[in-house]
Amino acid sequence: MIKTFKLTELDCPVCANKMQEAVAKIDGVSQARVDFLVMKLTIEAEENDFPRILKQAGKVVRKVEPDCELIEI
Repeated sequence: MIKTFKLTELDCPVCANKMQEAVAKIDGVSQARVDFLVMKLTIEAEENDFPRILKQAGKVVRKVEPDCELIEI
């Protein structure tokens, strides 16, 4: 399953790359992609793993960019 999230308050492409790499390392994530230009994060993972992955992804995103939030679209 693939889900896309809007990223708020994402200020730089370097931070976007750090987020992408960190989210991709979360156990259960098949693929993660951050598009800085449109401020979106796309995660591919098994559907039943998404609640846990989303919680961890939110922590990773805030660790890189404290004001950034994930909003499901």
